[in-house]
This record gives sequence, structure tokens and C-alpha cells, in this order.
Amino acid sequence: MQHYAALDAWIDAHFDEQVRFLQELIRVPTDTPPGNNAPHAERTATLLAEMGLEAEKYPVPEADVRACGMESVTNLVVRRKYGAGRTVLLNAHGDVVPPGDGWTKNPYGGEIESGAMYGRAASVSKCDFSTYAFAVRALEAVARPTQGSVELLFTYDEEFGGEVGPAWLLKRGIIHPDLIIAAGFSYQVITAHNGCLQMEVTVHGKMAHAAIPDSGVDAMQAAVAILIALYAQNTLYKGIQSQVEGIKHPYLNVGMISGGTNTNVVPGRVSFKLDRRMIPEEDPGAVEATLRRIIADTAAQRPGVTVDVKRMLLAKAMRPLAGNAPLVQAIQKHAEQVFGEKIPALGTPLYTDVRLFCEAGIPGVIYGAGPRTVLESNAKRADEKLQLEDLRRATKVISRSLSDLLA
Repeated sequence: MQHYAALDAWIDAHFDEQVRFLQELIRVPTDTPPGNNAPHAERTATLLAEMGLEAEKYPVPEADVRACGMESVTNLVVRRKYGAGRTVLLNAHGDVVPPGDGWTKNPYGGEIESGAMYGRAASVSKCDFSTYAFAVRALEAVARPTQGSVELLFTYDEEFGGEVGPAWLLKRGIIHPDLIIAAGFSYQVITAHNGCLQMEVTVHGKMAHAAIPDSGVDAMQAAVAILIALYAQNTLYKGIQSQVEGIKHPYLNVGMISGGTNTNVVPGRVSFKLDRRMIPEEDPGAVEATLRRIIADTAAQRPGVTVDVKRMLLAKAMRPLAGNAPLVQAIQKHAEQVFGEKIPALGTPLYTDVRLFCEAGIPGVIYGAGPRTVLESNAKRADEKLQLEDLRRATKVISRSLSDLLA
């Protein structure tokens, strides 16, 4: 207990510095799209170096980045080798969705009010750049491990599937840890998560003057029919229940729609983008085939209409590997001591990069700073925020857990 208390004390003594570090990270935008994220990596590497954590930089070739719909990505790896033994990797992502409307705070300000920090990525997941970096600093200052290694991995493409982040690094052998902890919320240890299929559907008709609509083929009406057929699936999905605690059922969302040329023109082209969340028990191939069939069958009922369907993202579900037990046990033990309450291990309806490690046979869990729920944090909404006390406590939990895992 004395050893853990010393770790906690170091984190308390350096917490103001930790908060300032997170503020600096929030103040460099990483909106994805457009995904011009290399400047943030450069700033992060500079800040880490000032703390004695030298980062290896892995810029991804422009062609690979553009193919993923982004502009620039540089991945950062900080390696801390203490001796023989296993490597524990801590991964957080810096890319975020654009702020959107409705903010009462500067989304890039890192403002603090009533014990909370506001800003895009304050809770998902620039906060865990801070959690993990300061947990390692505390570990080295107090525990001074002599076995194993810790690696910090900071990536910038989680919103677009992780293909030029963790997947790119794993494929090239740049990282090959034994265990992985990834950014998450501090009130749960996440051991499983949903998969995600994203598709762009483009409905083609024939433009015409609105005064003579019969001379055209209305792509909007066809798109509406397809949308009705797709949304009807959500009623069916409620009857498909996952056996993973924390995950309920599949669902479908259409998040973007565009088309037409003017108010007085029958639209000849309409596009929309859909997001289908898949529970761990589902087969992604079968899910995609079903959606494509529904779209094609509905379009076929309208003469003159054709449809193009493009897969944008296929993120498989995360299924727990047996080897994740040391992670779960260490984090739960210390989180219960630090938070003073039971910390569950369960699934989440989100999807993350951790699945890529699990697919490579590397056991992992999701744990980091944040509230009990996505809703509470305002993640992907206006006024995203992080309670600073959650940041402090999660940092203590990670530092304590690392000391156990490397013992």
C-alpha cells in the first residue's frame, strides 16, 4: 500500500502540470474530417520531449492517408524498456469529429469551469494522452521498474477505422505488444464492443424541370423509399439481444444526406451515409449482404432508378481474449480502491481500435479517464467535458496497474 500511496502522491503533486498538458493538446484542432492531424502529432512530440518522453514519429505516406479520406497522419510511439519481460502498450487517439453547433465554450480552448475541462476531445480521447503519459512518469519516478516495457501509442485515425494507425503499425511490425490498454471511461473496464459498418448509398434518377416531373425520375422519392425500408430494420433489431453485458441490440442510423440541384428541379441524384452497429454475435459479412439486398430490392421497384453502394468502414466487434485477465484484475483492483466503488468489466456499444489488436491475438481492454457514460461527457456533442477528478483518479489507477503488470 505504501508503494501505491507514493504513486498517488506523485500524481497529485504534478496534477497541475498534467492539466496544462491536456489543455495544450486540446488547443491544436484535429477535426476528422478533414483529418489534417500531423501538426498535432508534432506538437504532442514536442510536449512529450519536454517531459523526457522521446517519441518515435511514423508519418504515413500521403497516398495511404488520402485513400482513407484524410489529409495527414503521423503516429507516435514512446518506448520505455526496463528489462526482460512483457510489453504493455497504452493507446489513445487524437482525431475527433468536428465540433458542430451549440457550443457555449471554445471547442479548442481547454477552458476549466466548476472542476471540468471543456473542449473537443477532452473526454474522447486526448485526455488519455495525458492519463497514460503521466501514469508512466509516476511509475518511473516512484516504482522504478526493472522488468518489462511500457509503450505509449498515440494515433490519429480512430474515427476512420484505424487503418493508418494501429493497423498500419501492426502490419509493419513497428509495434508488437503483449498486452494493450486503450482509451476509455474510468468507471468501467471494457472487454468487448460492437462492430460498425458504414456505407454510402447513392441513388441515381433523372433530372427534370419541376413543372414537368413525369419527364424525370425522382431520386429523392426513391431514396426515401430505401430509407423507410432500412429504418424498418431497427424494429427487427430490437428482437436480437446480445449476451454481452453492457451491449443491447444492433441498430442503424443515417447520419448524412445530400442531393438535388435546386428547388424547382426534380433531383437526379441523392446520397446518404449509414452507420450499422453490430453486436459481437453478428457476422459482418451477413449484415452487409442483408443491407445491400434491402437497398437493391427497394430500388428495383422504381423504374429508371439505379443505386451505387460503397462500403466506407468495416470495424469488427471486439471479443475478449482469455489473456486479458491480468489487465482486468489489476485495473479493477486499483480502480475499486481509488474510486471507492465496484468497477464492472463489461461491453460497450461503441467501437474502437482495440479490436485490431485482439484480431492480431493481443489481449486488450479499454480503460482511461472519463465519466460513467458517453452521454455524461457530451462526446461528439457540444460542450464536451471531462471532470478533472476523473482524470486524476484514472491516472492513479493506470500507474498502479502498470506497477503490478511489470512486477
